[in-house]
Amino acid sequence: MSKVQTRVVLVTGGTRGIGAAIAAQFRRDGDTVVVCGRREPEDPSNFIACDVREESDRERLFEMISNRWGRLDVLVNNAGGSPPVDAATASVRFHEKVLSLNLTAPLHLMQRANERMQAQGSGVIVNIASVSGIRPSPGTAAYGAAKAGLLSLTRSLAIEWAPAVRVCAVTPGLVATPESAAHYPDPAAIAATVPLGRFGSPDDVANAVAFLASPQATYATGTHLVLDGGGEWPAFLRALGPGVPGAPPSSSESS
Repeated sequence: MSKVQTRVVLVTGGTRGIGAAIAAQFRRDGDTVVVCGRREPEDPSNFIACDVREESDRERLFEMISNRWGRLDVLVNNAGGSPPVDAATASVRFHEKVLSLNLTAPLHLMQRANERMQAQGSGVIVNIASVSGIRPSPGTAAYGAAKAGLLSLTRSLAIEWAPAVRVCAVTPGLVATPESAAHYPDPAAIAATVPLGRFGSPDDVANAVAFLASPQATYATGTHLVLDGGGEWPAFLRALGPGVPGAPPSSSESS
């Protein structure tokens, strides 16, 4: 079935890693994709420089989209992240920047997107959350708290902005990207903690986002799709040793 018109999709942080994969998937689906970030990608087409934490940048971003395309059909709040840090000694400024990037900036972007989507009568917002927001996140405590807040926003705004605008979230677990490689010196050992035995890929996340934004998901709002390969092996099963039903494989079995 052919589309009535090409959708306009904005992917924040869409120049690398998961964001780049999401943008590429929408392009393959025939959508007009706008990406924003602080660094210009190798292919600058439909790229708008933007620090999503800055109100002036956000205002300029949406003005440029409105002036060029006249509508916005999908917003993917992907920009985010945090380096590992000790919460007890991290500065106030550090925590504020993490919370701004991962929680308040997405909220302000959603407000601006919703204004346009309500006016046109339809739209979809997909927030990229994290398993850090649904389980303990030692080493990235502020990041985990921000992602938990993002999931709460997803559920609340889905109710406030229905029925014209759907608001969903994708909650990835471990995903293999150039950035994640710096955090995991032994990827094989980390992958062995996941029941599916591997990291997720950026394309895994992109496929989930594309589904939630598609006509096949028109009854999905206020929900989040968890992509974590089954989570983590329960620690007590590993302590019981091999041979116990449900226990993780030994390192020799998984290699």
